[in-house]
Amino acid sequence: MDVIPVIDVRHGVAVAAVRGQRADYRPLATPLAAGSDPVAVARGYAALFTFPVLYVADLDGIEGRGRNASLAAELTAALPGVRIWIDDGLRTYEAAERIAEQSDMIPVVGTESLRGGDDVADMRTLPPDAYVLSLDFKDGEFAGPVAVLDEPQHWPDNVIVMTLSRVGASRGPAIAEIAAIVSRAGNRRIYAAGGVRDRADVVALHAAGAAGVLVATALHAGTLKAGDLNEIAGL
Repeated sequence: MDVIPVIDVRHGVAVAAVRGQRADYRPLATPLAAGSDPVAVARGYAALFTFPVLYVADLDGIEGRGRNASLAAELTAALPGVRIWIDDGLRTYEAAERIAEQSDMIPVVGTESLRGGDDVADMRTLPPDAYVLSLDFKDGEFAGPVAVLDEPQHWPDNVIVMTLSRVGASRGPAIAEIAAIVSRAGNRRIYAAGGVRDRADVVALHAAGAAGVLVATALHAGTLKAGDLNEIAGL
């Protein structure tokens, strides 16, 4: 069972997620780092546990304000050997361009950033092992072209189920929703994002068929500790 730590970045600063209400996000305060510099936070995660993957949400890119261009390169340099999954508001044609560049970063295509038929058609042509799809849900509703949700045969190898209203809320994960996606996903790896509070939540998601979880708040709050992470890695 994989645990993937998350950094949300706005204007070059790591911010704390609050139920997906991005206007309410404020600079992150965490015992894992002295300040809210994203590289410092990433190093704090690395000191806590040997995470093989780091997920980064570039909120400026997602919200169409221009991407934090140097961010991923700085994180890659700071964390050798760690794969960076980055969602910076890519459309599918941009993901294809980034894959062609053979970057060390794995592009995440979030459905909330897709616009319709052309994006869906382009997604079908992407190598399934070269990008990550994020199925985004807001207040229980799917955010993105419904065709993406309805065509699991075109999903890539790794799929995130992002329940934005649970992000940073410590409400517990959407177990039933995750299980429903897992049941349609075939042999694809499904990652749950949003609401994870502690080891028990991770175990419940594992039982529901999830291959891993994306977590931030529980790591900063200390409700998911290094000992828990070692145990979870053995699931």
